[in-house]
Amino acid sequence: MSHPDTTPARPPDGDQSLGAIVHDLTRQIPELIRSEIRLAQAEMAEKGKRAGIGIGLFSGAGLLAFFGLATTIAAVILALSLVLDAWLSALIVAVVLFGVAAVLGLGGKKQVQEATPPAPERAVEGVKEDIATVKGQHR
Repeated sequence: MSHPDTTPARPPDGDQSLGAIVHDLTRQIPELIRSEIRLAQAEMAEKGKRAGIGIGLFSGAGLLAFFGLATTIAAVILALSLVLDAWLSALIVAVVLFGVAAVLGLGGKKQVQEATPPAPERAVEGVKEDIATVKGQHR
């Protein structure tokens, strides 16, 4: 990506007026800003692509971990079936899994309740106080 030509229209010399310098700046600064915005967009697109690939890899890892956990659960059931009937082994493992799921679910519910409402209440209150201060209506 090429950057815009930011060289002044006139060669710098001691006789260039302030008005000419300001005129050159007002012409060059918007193009410089547009160039920086294009650079930022390209950078964000590249980072977005890399993040997408990373998320895909994490998803694959999560799926394989899920299958590994399911296989481990099956192995526990088979091991228990050496001592107990197979149906009873499966039932015991299922009850344990539901118990763990209930504990995790309650913990998750508590965390979500603490995070709601999603509005940043302290920040909003701070902004309201700042506005009141600026208006001269501070409490």
